[in-house]
Amino acid sequence: MTEFKLPELGENIDQGDLVRLMISPGATITEGQAVMELETDKAVVEVPSTVSGVVKEIRVKEGEKIKVGQVIFTFENGAGAKSKAPEPKAQQAAAAASGATATMQLPRNEAQPTSAPRSAAAVSAGPASSRPSSGASANLGLTEFKLPELGENISQGDLVRLMISPGTRVSEGQPVMELETDKAVIEVPSSISGVVKEVRVKQGEKVKVGDVIFTLEGAAAPQAERPRHVPVEHVSGQQGARLAFQAAIQAEGKTEEQALPPDQPQPLPPSFTMPAQLEKVAGAERGEPIPAAPHVRRLAREIGIDIHDVKGTGPGGRISEGDVKAYSKSLLATVAAAAQAPRGAQFAQPELPDFAKWGKVERVSIRGVRRKTAEHLWQAWTTVPHVTQNDKADITELEQLRARFAPKAQEAGGKMTVTAIALKVCSSALKIFPQFNASIDLAKDEIVYKQYINIGVAVDTDRGLLVPVLRDVDKKNIVELAAELTQLSKKAREKKLTLAEMEGGTFTITNLGGIGGTGFSPIVNYPEVAILGLSRSSMEPVWLNGKFEPRLVLPVSLSYDHRLIDGADAARFLRWIAEAFEQPFLLSVQG
Repeated sequence: MTEFKLPELGENIDQGDLVRLMISPGATITEGQAVMELETDKAVVEVPSTVSGVVKEIRVKEGEKIKVGQVIFTFENGAGAKSKAPEPKAQQAAAAASGATATMQLPRNEAQPTSAPRSAAAVSAGPASSRPSSGASANLGLTEFKLPELGENISQGDLVRLMISPGTRVSEGQPVMELETDKAVIEVPSSISGVVKEVRVKQGEKVKVGDVIFTLEGAAAPQAERPRHVPVEHVSGQQGARLAFQAAIQAEGKTEEQALPPDQPQPLPPSFTMPAQLEKVAGAERGEPIPAAPHVRRLAREIGIDIHDVKGTGPGGRISEGDVKAYSKSLLATVAAAAQAPRGAQFAQPELPDFAKWGKVERVSIRGVRRKTAEHLWQAWTTVPHVTQNDKADITELEQLRARFAPKAQEAGGKMTVTAIALKVCSSALKIFPQFNASIDLAKDEIVYKQYINIGVAVDTDRGLLVPVLRDVDKKNIVELAAELTQLSKKAREKKLTLAEMEGGTFTITNLGGIGGTGFSPIVNYPEVAILGLSRSSMEPVWLNGKFEPRLVLPVSLSYDHRLIDGADAARFLRWIAEAFEQPFLLSVQG
């Protein structure tokens, strides 16, 4: 049988959740055939088979977390990777048939101290003769299984589930535990085979890389792959002397550190230090006297600046008031730059109380899209100074037009919704108010004005909030936008949205009108600078033509980045959008 392992999925993608299996034991598969659907952080991808054959055994289940390189299923009568399997066996048979034996076995990765090249028979016999001895030594006692490396910058995790117990027989590659890291829950496979003797950890504990998980009896250490042809190494005299020295200290049972203890550090002569009080009396506490007038010194004291740290620009290094103020501004700039650094280490969440003291609780790990959403919204909230502007739009006439043109949108495969109309309204507004279609770059002291209009629309899914992006909104009519929005929303709910379809937005719209509410404060989708929120429309009495009339009113909310957008500009922008909803003809004139 041959194993099919999960191949590479793309850059920075090393695992995913198994959504659907497309095969079963006994099924015949061909190379290129889709065998499973895998959900990564933001997309669902189909994984094709790289081999052909008949499925024998499936090693995974739907809903499990799968890592790159993990065995998915085994098959027989296969092509592709199976053709390479007999090659090691042929090499072993050839090595056994040679009948040659190695005269001496040195420690791993060390060369034999000989000046003559070894014969071909001795080279071929080396790997064959060394394997039995290593397996026997591993079986003499208990073998420890330690938590292996989990990936870059991952040093520990929470033990979610143990899949073994004392007395269980495990084989190499068999999952033995589920470990939850910062961003995913992964299955950890065993690298050795044997019978579990003792389990050293418990579910719920924090486990670090290198910690002993369990011990095994009758375990054979994994054999490292040896090169097909061992190169002939020529050892110099210095290398031969070092090898002889290592062999001698090993025979005595010592290490290099014990045989060659480090030199004792030489004590440094005591340095003379002037007493602090004497320094103050002598005027040598901070070196030479500072060339600064008394009023300059007083200014430095008042604003909390150490005059000794200020560099003077006057004659002879004399410090002026301008020098003190310039130094103060440089310190403030440093503090401002530090404020723009990642906030994770600066603003740690306060420790929570023990909620179990007051009743039963349940803890569920934050995974996948929900964790990414939490991280992104935390970054946006701590980076952007948010302000929300509210207004109302009379959409009575717009609702009549929407009902009239709804059949055209249906023919194109979409729905004529208020959100689809809002896409066109906002694209027109962004042309008139370009500061809302921009980003702010404080590191370079620049404002980035984008010459394209890509608008994201928040979609509510069972996995969390996803924001597909419609591109070049200003170049499409409302019917085209309605059809595209319907297709992207469907892909988001069916877990088929790709990462590329959620990137490159310049503005965002979120509509909670289908659920309810009279207003809310949406969070800006950083690095954008504004987001429009739509609430549920309702009939309200509006004073028109000397009397109250029932009108359909839509609440609209605009959250914006106050670092770039002033309140007056936000009010004008939102009023323009409201008037565009109230007067649809305005779009054909200005949009």
